[in-house]
Amino acid sequence: MTLTRQCSRSACSKPAVATLTYVYADSTVVLGPLATYAEPHTYDLCADHAQRLTAPRGWDIVRLAVDMTPPEPTPDDLVALAEAVRRAAARPPAEPEPEPVRKPARAARAKDPAFLSTASRRRHLRALPDATDDDVSTEAGDAGR
Repeated sequence: MTLTRQCSRSACSKPAVATLTYVYADSTVVLGPLATYAEPHTYDLCADHAQRLTAPRGWDIVRLAVDMTPPEPTPDDLVALAEAVRRAAARPPAEPEPEPVRKPARAARAKDPAFLSTASRRRHLRALPDATDDDVSTEAGDAGR
């Protein structure tokens, strides 16, 4: 399944017809037929951008014979497009996300009886009962051991 590649130039959506490669060791730009696979250090160009190509100052351009007509869609392209549409149509609709629960403002919470009850609210500071004399002597004896 081959899909038509687009021009690498930003904001250009035309089909690519040529591949541009830089040969840094020779200071050469090579413009040739569209490569079979997209490579990381090559650039696919449409006919307009391939014809207007210029090289950096001091560099040479090697232009190989390139057919500048955009490739026609192949049956594989059409089958891939049809399969993508079928999969998208068969996908169940996404359920809407629930509305976020908003906490009431601090003033509203202060008036709420549930907010004031000790069972429903965990407090940061807690009051501890006073230690009896027996508890103090037991703790002192444990510390000595």
